[in-house]
Amino acid sequence: MSLYQRTKDATLGLLDPWRFMGVSASILPKTILKLLRERKFDILLSPSKLQDAWFSDFWLLWGPGMRMHAGERVVPLLEGRATAGNVTGEPVGPAIGGTVIEVGAGSGLWVDLYKTVAEVDPNPEAETAEGTVRRRNAGSDKKRVITHVYGVEPNPDQHPHLKRAIAKAGLEDVYQIVPVGIEDLDNPEKWDGRVEKGSVDCIVSILCLCSIPEPEKNIRELYGYLKKGGHWFIYEHVRCEYSWYMRAYQRFLNIFWPHFLGGCTLCRQTEKTLREAGPWEKIDVAQPTIERWYQVVPHRLGVFTK
Repeated sequence: MSLYQRTKDATLGLLDPWRFMGVSASILPKTILKLLRERKFDILLSPSKLQDAWFSDFWLLWGPGMRMHAGERVVPLLEGRATAGNVTGEPVGPAIGGTVIEVGAGSGLWVDLYKTVAEVDPNPEAETAEGTVRRRNAGSDKKRVITHVYGVEPNPDQHPHLKRAIAKAGLEDVYQIVPVGIEDLDNPEKWDGRVEKGSVDCIVSILCLCSIPEPEKNIRELYGYLKKGGHWFIYEHVRCEYSWYMRAYQRFLNIFWPHFLGGCTLCRQTEKTLREAGPWEKIDVAQPTIERWYQVVPHRLGVFTK
């Protein structure tokens, strides 16, 4: 690759977050006009509610493109075809199955993926007494069986879109919307259901831990829901560690970024927080090697096994 091309790629990479925020800013007037037409003045007068509505509208526009790009890593991850931050051709690790918590379900961007990467069966007998998910089609694709998905999404503006995604994927018997925060998953007084501690086979978090409140507390809380031997699949962006100047640039961007991206924070040490959430039997998590030094929003891909 020529010097010109390398310089061009680095420049575009460094400027890309500003473009991203610009697209988000362009959505705000449309959100305000929509709320005025619908006479939802209570949302307009609440900064936090307005930000939620704004981000919902932005994500409806931008989410599908992000899904296409990130899906190249997320699908293999959930199929057990990822190790050391890279995608592999054959399974090298655990695949998703059993009872699942999806953190930050949003508008349902990833809902249909569950039928792609696993069998789906609401019958509790799909699990053994020990909670280990039995395999089906052992002679062919060896997909695991998902028996239930708890989609955690406290933003009510996302629920209509999420419900449509569930119906479109045909997962009404399996996928349950949890309309509360992580701190209330086991509180039946806050929602029509309850998740028992130590009852979950897998947790999935895709580009969402950047915006949860009190990350250290809530990630430890989620850790408590995993069974022994359970898996936490992550594809998250994290703080830059490449150099002092990239860390400084990322911190500067983070002055503006959360206001345009629904409270998302660029500089979180999410991998470190996950590692410290509790004892892990195995950790296979790393930055994809395809990401270059000028990646302002670097990622971590992999699996934590309890």
